[in-house]
Amino acid sequence: MRAETQTPANLCIHPRDLAFGRNTKMPRGWVGGDPVATAFFNALSASFPQGERFFMDAVRPYRDDAPPVLREQIAAFIAQEAVHSREHLVFNSNVAEQGYDFTRLESYLKSRFDFGRKLPHLNQLCATIALEHFTAILAHALLSQGDDLGNAPTELKRMWHWHAIEEIEHKAVAFDTFLFAAGRLSPLRRWWARCFAMWMITIMFFQFIAYGVREFFRQDGINTPGSWRALLRYLWMRPGIMRRAAPSYFAFYKPGFHPWQIDDRILISGVDAMLASDYAAR
Repeated sequence: MRAETQTPANLCIHPRDLAFGRNTKMPRGWVGGDPVATAFFNALSASFPQGERFFMDAVRPYRDDAPPVLREQIAAFIAQEAVHSREHLVFNSNVAEQGYDFTRLESYLKSRFDFGRKLPHLNQLCATIALEHFTAILAHALLSQGDDLGNAPTELKRMWHWHAIEEIEHKAVAFDTFLFAAGRLSPLRRWWARCFAMWMITIMFFQFIAYGVREFFRQDGINTPGSWRALLRYLWMRPGIMRRAAPSYFAFYKPGFHPWQIDDRILISGVDAMLASDYAAR
């Protein structure tokens, strides 16, 4: 029996083909001069080009057979993720211009995603819904409270906020694709499949964050216990983006969970208005 989606019927997934950072010189410690916060966001960005391609490839096999509304949402999801990949390639290139070498990070990521592509399609989709949940809850935390980006340059804040609203906007597309693809499975087996994927992805996510941050710390010459303590304070205490996202993370494990049980579209409209105003003024 196919599970019913809880995605709002009036949801519009709108690809915003925006460009950032073409004429902005990025300071090395671009998050308010804080090398620890900068290393965290640089590590996240390093993962996005390969990650977004994996997500697109995970949903694409189901697009043609999906119901019309979901088919349109998958197409919009792919369009958004393609632009995210492009913009983070530009962002990462700007980071590299500050003297950082991405070679080891990209090799690490490639090995993980190459392994993921060897899994059956449904397993790849389960991995995608877990990673999409991470991006959605971090996007919500970034936009709703706290000051995780500190005194970052306005253009860079725009880019991260734009990415965040689109992650919120399409947060259920992979999930609804999974409900469609796994519709013949019992509710218990669907629950187990997504929860097992989340357990595995959680381990891999934090392994990558540790690896990526260590790379930036190493290249900055600050790979010390003090820097790691500062990172834990930044992520879990103040401003605490991980702490703020934790309740939404654990909600994923509930039977009957759906990403749109938290309707946070108000965060999208606020950033959309800011982006429209900023680009109209140019």
